[in-house]
Amino acid sequence: MAAPLVRPRHGKRIAGVCAGLARRFGTTPTTMRVLFVVSCLLPGPQFLLYLALWILLPAEDAHREAW
Repeated sequence: MAAPLVRPRHGKRIAGVCAGLARRFGTTPTTMRVLFVVSCLLPGPQFLLYLALWILLPAEDAHREAW
């Protein structure tokens, strides 16, 4: 079973979005951060997507309380 998509409390840099995505997809947070930075060099709304995920993804503590 895959890990839930939440922003972790520990191991995050700015908002925990890349760390949460890395945990969900089974990769390292560093790899996810590099992919995000490289994707920002391409045209598109990557930064806006990051902000939206920051707002929409629940924090790890809030997710645990719901279960």
